[in-house]
Amino acid sequence: MRKFTKFLAPVLAAALLAGCAGTAVIRVETPASASSSPAASSAPSSSSQETGTADGALKTGLAVSTGLSSSKDAGDEAGLAQADVTYAAVTVDESGVIRSCKLDSVQVQINFDASGAVTTPADAEFLTKNELGDEYGMKKASGIGKEWYEQAEAFCEYAVGKTAEELRGMAVNEKGAPADADIASSVTVSVGGFIDVVARAAESASVTGASEGDELRLVSTSSAASSKSAGDEEGLAQADVSIAAVTWNGDTVTSCVFDAVQAKVNFDASGAITTDVSQPVQSKNELGDAYGMKEYSGIGKEWYEQAAAFAAYAQGKTLDEITGIAVNEKGAPADADIASSVTISVGGFTALLEKAAQA
Repeated sequence: MRKFTKFLAPVLAAALLAGCAGTAVIRVETPASASSSPAASSAPSSSSQETGTADGALKTGLAVSTGLSSSKDAGDEAGLAQADVTYAAVTVDESGVIRSCKLDSVQVQINFDASGAVTTPADAEFLTKNELGDEYGMKKASGIGKEWYEQAEAFCEYAVGKTAEELRGMAVNEKGAPADADIASSVTVSVGGFIDVVARAAESASVTGASEGDELRLVSTSSAASSKSAGDEEGLAQADVSIAAVTWNGDTVTSCVFDAVQAKVNFDASGAITTDVSQPVQSKNELGDAYGMKEYSGIGKEWYEQAAAFAAYAQGKTLDEITGIAVNEKGAPADADIASSVTISVGGFTALLEKAAQA
């Protein structure tokens, strides 16, 4: 497993873990997805694009949840802007039954001091919880001796064979952990966030080329490079997280879905946070037209439209074919066919596919 970087904050405490014995059973009610908000409704739901599947065809879905509530002002200790980003990828059959599932999460932690200076290097590395593996440190506080990645994997195994509706009706105890004895022996963390992202991924899944037998992979990249210290203007701690759900058959990409999050926390020259960190952060796909790229695009297309167009371009190609695409000096496609649909730099997309190829 990869080693911790010095920029990672301490791992989750034992209080985040919950046992199951002697607890009352309730039903978890996940909040309405951010994609149901007015801003997100401007992006077309992929479930509305194509509802039927051919024999053996599967839908591919991706959902993201981002919170900033662990952020804190600078004082005697360094300030912290923390983006907790959890995401899920699924394949779903024509009946809405989940056939494969992947979960991961990343904590992008950006520090700043009481003078408003960002102290986290622009090139800091942020490993996901799956990438950290045993080094995440949950096992020692777990009553069942299992790490986060092991519990996430067990939840995914539980989700396979179920619909989004069935997942949303999952029985949990008062701490939010599974109440069913079968899964409680493998999962003791609160699963409300897991249920939400997996169910939303299933509900938004669309037919984009995946079939029975394809392998589902989930990858992300994270950066704090857009952050800046306070000066004449407020400081900015910005976590940029890009995510891809990819299905493979041999060395060929059969489907992919891209999304990205820009989680921004502003602070003043005294290190006091000025952003309402209690509010969830919508992804670019959820923002849809509200993201605001269309007016600056020479082709009149939003980010989510261009991401979907590049995903369609990648379908049926090998990694070499995808990464061999000709680009202009701005990193945008140079080929006339795809240039009519994609004018943004595609380096981030190809980096995700390269990572997925090695997953």
